[in-house]
Amino acid sequence: MSITDLLHAPNLREMLDELEKIWADEQKRRHEFWANVDENIKAEFILGEIIYHSPIYGRHWKASTRITRHLIPFVYDNNLGEVAYEKVMVRLTRNDYEPDICFWVKEKSQHFEQKQSAFPPPDFVIEILSDSTRERDYGIKMQDYALHDVKEYWIVDTDSQAIEQYLLKEKEFELSQKLKDGILESAVITGFKISVKEVFEG
Repeated sequence: MSITDLLHAPNLREMLDELEKIWADEQKRRHEFWANVDENIKAEFILGEIIYHSPIYGRHWKASTRITRHLIPFVYDNNLGEVAYEKVMVRLTRNDYEPDICFWVKEKSQHFEQKQSAFPPPDFVIEILSDSTRERDYGIKMQDYALHDVKEYWIVDTDSQAIEQYLLKEKEFELSQKLKDGILESAVITGFKISVKEVFEG
């Protein structure tokens, strides 16, 4: 049902009351999630559900390591901001995610506090696909990141050994390129480039 349909519904008040109840119940579960979340276990709160992640395959952490070993020195050597990976919680309006890799520009990250446990939407996110996360990485996460002004989104597919680069345009991601070879250059982290084959074969 669209907003237009909702506005023309004769039972609008009842529907709004039901939505408010659903929202209140969901936020109660979200508070419980934050109160009980274990920093040693990868978990996310998505559409009212707690999603626990199984241990990752070697191909997943190898791709992550090969990206971060280039990305982290580049960002810090050039004083561009902050990079986070795996166990860092990003809090959006409705959902809480732990992106595989993400980056905030210095203008945002300089305000982070030492004991901060929830962070605002990043400027750049990388998700590495797995069988259990594929639908969310292409679905709710992609939509949610775009709605919260994440400017660039990479999806790393270890099965096909390809990286898709999406750039934000009018609150939606558009596929900029999909590479299995060559050099991929970030649009947000100026000057950062990486060999695609090195992510999978390095």
